[in-house]
Amino acid sequence: MQDGTNCMNETNTPKGNTSGKKRERRHYDAEFKKAAVAHCARHGGDLSRTAGELGVNYWTLRDWVEAARPAAAPPATPRTVVELEAEVRRLQSELARVTEQREILKKSLGILSIP
Repeated sequence: MQDGTNCMNETNTPKGNTSGKKRERRHYDAEFKKAAVAHCARHGGDLSRTAGELGVNYWTLRDWVEAARPAAAPPATPRTVVELEAEVRRLQSELARVTEQREILKKSLGILSIP
């Protein structure tokens, strides 16, 4: 049985620390955070392993990884039938224009290649 001096509580702080002082907060620069996220990605996204290797808290590393992810696009709003029909008309006219341009280029190639 232990005497209690080496026991750790849920926050991994010694139980004997009754001075009321909090641990000093560590600050990491942006370069270190970026390197930590890259290191995590190289190891298949294993946060626990990477956090242990770098000596940072799991949740801190998780926050860095989340922040490094690109922001998700907002969900597309449903469009009305009128908006969809207008888009179909616009795309049909664009297709007709591009098809005509292609035909003109094909004809000009044929004319230019005649000796």
